[in-house]
Amino acid sequence: MPQPAAPQRKEARLFRNNRSQAVRIPVEFELPGESVFISRDGDRLIIEPVRKKGLLALLESWEPLDEEFPEIEDKPVAPKDIF
Repeated sequence: MPQPAAPQRKEARLFRNNRSQAVRIPVEFELPGESVFISRDGDRLIIEPVRKKGLLALLESWEPLDEEFPEIEDKPVAPKDIF
């Protein structure tokens, strides 16, 4: 049975950016977007990309409309036969 591949690992440089410590992320670990979530698990730091919400999440966040839609006076156009 094949062994699972060991996780990729590479040493990275820490530096100061004003009052914050920063890490230079190697290109092979580059993350999409412009921001990340960071959390701590013991002595490990976990960095995850902030994913943009999809259309479904956006629609679910909207409040329902409390108004009635107006009646439409125009009759719908009759479909044409296509041959």
